[in-house]
Amino acid sequence: MEKSRSVLQVNNLNVKVKSEREELPLVHDLNFEIEAGKILGLVGESGSGKSITCMSLLQLLDKKLMSVEGSVQLHGRELNGLKPKEMRTIRGKEVGFIMQNPMNAFTPVYTIGQQFIETIRTHSNLSKREAFDLAVSSMESVNLQQPSKLMGMYPFQLSGGMLQRVMIAISMCLRPSLVIADEPTTALDVTNQLQVLNELDRLRTECGTAILLISHDLGVISELADDVAVMREGRIVENADVFQLFDRPKHEYTKQLLRARPLLPVIEHREVVIV
Repeated sequence: MEKSRSVLQVNNLNVKVKSEREELPLVHDLNFEIEAGKILGLVGESGSGKSITCMSLLQLLDKKLMSVEGSVQLHGRELNGLKPKEMRTIRGKEVGFIMQNPMNAFTPVYTIGQQFIETIRTHSNLSKREAFDLAVSSMESVNLQQPSKLMGMYPFQLSGGMLQRVMIAISMCLRPSLVIADEPTTALDVTNQLQVLNELDRLRTECGTAILLISHDLGVISELADDVAVMREGRIVENADVFQLFDRPKHEYTKQLLRARPLLPVIEHREVVIV
């Protein structure tokens, strides 16, 4: 019997926020899976439930305020309901997470190097010197200049775009089975966007990493994703191959999203006569 290549399987995922009178649903009956080496693009307007879905997959939601029902399996291991200590051994090693807001992702009183090295050594047997070298090479791969110097700097000394790339380097340096990337290129200019997307593509090609890519940029999704899930009001309204979704969308909401893309005007060719 052929072994399943599925890295992440999500079945009947529901997220509800608790109130004094009742539980209010935020995410409804989500079902999807990602195979090794594949990228699933998750798109939808702000407030559609994309980031909440990410947080629930990683078991980062406050259980006193929210409830998560359904199954979230990584290589067949159920994550929903794991104790915090067990989940901490998975986050950072088996699952990398690229957060949407890089300014809040780092502790301000520790240097970039201290936080980078701590992450590596927590999930590996590398020495401090080996962890330092791995951190430097990882930052070089996302186009950060003078990474050895950056290791001694504090988060407030870096721009938002630089912090975004540091966070991407940390999440990918241990070659996790799954990377959840929540708007990974939002704070970056076009040149560095391309560098990061190339690095994500290399990670999935060389290491077989599965990637859940959340983005408002449909150009990024069309370039990188293999499959696309469209979310609206906490539900997946369409799930299709990337070519099918962009060429032959079925749901009216998907069609609206595609029509909302900015398009370059067509410039007619005119013959220039020099007098």
